[in-house]
Amino acid sequence: MSESASISTGIAARYATALFELAREGKELDALEANVDALEAAINDSSDFRDLIHSPVYSRSAQGAAIGAIAEKMALNGTVANTLRLMASKRRLFVLPQLLSALRGLIADEKGEVTAEVRAATKLSADQEKKLAETLKGSVGKDVKMNITVDESLIGGLIVKVGSKMIDTSIRSKLMSLQNTMKEVG
Repeated sequence: MSESASISTGIAARYATALFELAREGKELDALEANVDALEAAINDSSDFRDLIHSPVYSRSAQGAAIGAIAEKMALNGTVANTLRLMASKRRLFVLPQLLSALRGLIADEKGEVTAEVRAATKLSADQEKKLAETLKGSVGKDVKMNITVDESLIGGLIVKVGSKMIDTSIRSKLMSLQNTMKEVG
């Protein structure tokens, strides 16, 4: 990990821990989780929002005013909105993606859940998602929240990542393995 990534992660972890503790004390974890979802969607969907949090061109006051307006428009929880304003005043909004990731992890730990990153070659049906979740729950021993993305380059199958474990049943990886075996033989 690069030094700047390490610093960003450390900053995000401190803000995440403080925000999580405040939300837990105020019995606002459900609202916090909804706010995390909304902010992640905003970051993914809006290039203007990404520019606001990453660009050094905006002054502290401009970032603070903009983030305050965004928080109000998105109807974010008061604690979350105040944390974002504080981060803007300290020029720390650039760690927002890492903060959201850290919060998601803390919330999942509190709920006894684990998150699985699933890449599938085609869109999974509701029945397939349910069976996969049940299988993963049996393997991991916790409720599993899945983030599913479609990656057609896999040709077929799945790649499932839970924590540090990865299961790759994709046709692409099997073909690559076969190709490597053929190179060794010939």
